[in-house]
Amino acid sequence: MKPSWLPAIYFVVGQAGWFACILSAAHGSPWIGAIVVAILLAAHLARVSQPRQECKFLAFVVATGTLWDSALVRLHLLGYPSGFLIAGFAPYWIIALWALFGGQFNTTYNWLKSRPAVAALLGAIAGPVSFRAGASLGAVQFIRPIPAALTLAVGWAVILPLLVFVSRRWDGVRAPSGY
Repeated sequence: MKPSWLPAIYFVVGQAGWFACILSAAHGSPWIGAIVVAILLAAHLARVSQPRQECKFLAFVVATGTLWDSALVRLHLLGYPSGFLIAGFAPYWIIALWALFGGQFNTTYNWLKSRPAVAALLGAIAGPVSFRAGASLGAVQFIRPIPAALTLAVGWAVILPLLVFVSRRWDGVRAPSGY
């Protein structure tokens, strides 16, 4: 049984990781945020009961997020000032953010697993708001603001329920059956 305060801790740690990535990218040093996320994920994986399951889920989240954010870059909806390994694709620090986000599904966002409609609504609102916050801090640019915001809303309304669904299958946080 996990402590009742664990989701709150994961939320706070997730926000700290988000700020580390956003602020370091905005100031031309995105590697700092990526290192912070790597440390946070290592700590997460060290404490889960089924690291292999959790790694499968994290890989799915990273692949989904990389494809999604790369599409937004390629469509010239969003632009990033730093952190590219390959021009025209999502920067590595945003990929790190996807991994960090994935580490919160079976903890902070566990309550969404039985609420796909709430996940869709939350995604449609929180996705664009998060990117807008990142833009206000200088980590991302809305190249075409209205189409970008609408695309983010629709995309996140699909992506968040999808990730919630997959997190039910690959939940490395919960104890395996029989324990």
